[in-house]
Amino acid sequence: QVQLVESGGGLVQPGGSLRLSCAASGSSFSIYAMGWYRQAPGKQRELVANIDKNWSTNFVDSVKGRFTISRDNANNTAFLQMNSLKLEDTAVYYCYANRPLCPGMFQTYWGQGIQVTVSS
Repeated sequence: QVQLVESGGGLVQPGGSLRLSCAASGSSFSIYAMGWYRQAPGKQRELVANIDKNWSTNFVDSVKGRFTISRDNANNTAFLQMNSLKLEDTAVYYCYANRPLCPGMFQTYWGQGIQVTVSS
C-alpha cells in the first residue's frame, strides 16, 4: 500500500506563492504518476496538475503559466509550485498517486488534503 503525506498549504495574499509537497511511502517504488486535484466549496473536484515517471506534465488551463510541477523519482516526492495565486485558487488540494496494475488500469491513492486559501 502507498501512503501519501501532504504539506505546504496555508493562507496567502493574491499574487503570492506557495509550494505543496507530497511524499509517498510504502509500496512507492511502483508509482507511475503523481499530482493534485482540488475542490472548492460548491464546485466539483478538478485535476490541477500531474506528472508521470517520464516527466510528462499536464495542467488545467486556469493555472498554466503560474503553476509548475516536479518530481523526485528516487524519493517518490512531488512538488507543486504555485505562483501568482488568485482568489479562485482557494480550495482543498488533494495529492494522488497511481500504481499500474495492468495496461490502462491503476490503483489510486490519496493524500489527506491540504487547505490553500488566497485572500486579501
